[in-house]
Amino acid sequence: MSEGSGKTLRFLCPNGHLGFAPLKVESFDIGVATAPDFILADSGSDDIGPGPLGSDTSTAPEQWQRHDLEKMLVAARKLGVPMIIGSAGDTGSNSRVDLYVQMIRDIAAEHGLAPFKLGYFYSEVPLDYLRRRMDEGERITGLDGRGDLTTDELNATDRVVAVAGVHPYIELLNRGAEVIIGGRSSDAAIFAAPAIRAGYSEANSYYLGKVLECASFNAEPYAGKETVIGTISHDDVTVTAMHPDQRCTVASVAGHAMYERSNPFFENVAGGTLNMTDCVYEQVDPKSTRVTGAVFEPSEQIRVKLEGAGKVGERYMGFVGVRDPFTVARIDEVMEWAKAQVRERFGEPEEGGYELHYQVYGRNGVMGEMDPLKHQTAHELGVMVFGVAATEKMAEEVTLTGTRQMFYARLPNTKGTAGGVAFPLDEVTRVSPAYRWTLNHTIGVEDPLELFQLHTTEVTAGVAPELEVAQ
Repeated sequence: MSEGSGKTLRFLCPNGHLGFAPLKVESFDIGVATAPDFILADSGSDDIGPGPLGSDTSTAPEQWQRHDLEKMLVAARKLGVPMIIGSAGDTGSNSRVDLYVQMIRDIAAEHGLAPFKLGYFYSEVPLDYLRRRMDEGERITGLDGRGDLTTDELNATDRVVAVAGVHPYIELLNRGAEVIIGGRSSDAAIFAAPAIRAGYSEANSYYLGKVLECASFNAEPYAGKETVIGTISHDDVTVTAMHPDQRCTVASVAGHAMYERSNPFFENVAGGTLNMTDCVYEQVDPKSTRVTGAVFEPSEQIRVKLEGAGKVGERYMGFVGVRDPFTVARIDEVMEWAKAQVRERFGEPEEGGYELHYQVYGRNGVMGEMDPLKHQTAHELGVMVFGVAATEKMAEEVTLTGTRQMFYARLPNTKGTAGGVAFPLDEVTRVSPAYRWTLNHTIGVEDPLELFQLHTTEVTAGVAPELEVAQ
């Protein structure tokens, strides 16, 4: 039903992390044919690590991102309903928002779309702003065991984004935006904002966002990038799979609350916490599950999450295979030998300004020290070698030494001279620079819009003169 009916609103989500892989067209078209009230998607994720934020790039190919934007924009304008994208281009940095805004203009021109108002906002936070707040005594508090932000960590940071709540989206909708491209945002807020604006409870609205953020991850059997539709009323949220062979079940929908969460019952956003402890799940038809019982707990102060990344150095990668049982059983000694040769050449890592890392696949390459089976002996190993340093030349030499010296490792009681490892490639490979997360913190704000710069513009035949700017 339409927003004006005051009864239900229907939200179509075709993709979790738009652009990371293209949306599936069949289920998208099925969903569009049901005439939803909104077409929305989240385009960001921390899963990709700090590199894209620090380097101000996207991990997804531009053509994949454009594919999804084109499908969504053309459908939304055909139906005459709003289209909303959050965390543009993986990170929601300013350049990624600009990239998506330009894509929207280009797509509109290519398809000859009728004029529409485009709203967008930036999420980057200047380092000097944070430095000033800290100088004024503001505590920028850490999450997940981190301490308060220090000057040293801030100085090691290349880029910071603030994670928007519902507030920029509601404001842009109030200004008449028909298409919104958001900077870095809470996944749930992208969907919750239009629902809250339409008068639905914060509890149901944020639950709607939580259950829709990853699209068909809430359905079974598993099939990524398929479309789902969430329907909100004043009493409940119902989620329905659009793919003919998928269904949203009690198990799949309830299970999605555990996705990417150490605690499956709570979702924190700017302004409060969604409490899902007492949610009740009910199968209402073969493809749909109804959810009730969510509670929203407002916070005394609005605190906005900050994400920051800083460059560690240039990075190269090497790879060796190990099949010799004697070497497999002594792989730690082999790596220690290689590390010793690097130290002989460059000194200790702290003194030489480098890092050398080994990941042993076939033992604990994925889970590291948390792997419960790391002590089991495999018949074959693959070892990835990473060298990081301030310059490409040094990073390459560190990696090359740390890789090749595994061949020359001197193990006790070894008579052969042929080496115990094999090289698929003689060379090491330059890969993306190494970055680290420097900020995973929150900052208090008086105005929930103060960290975000909002813009609206009219798109006419792909040309978009700016209408207004507000900070």
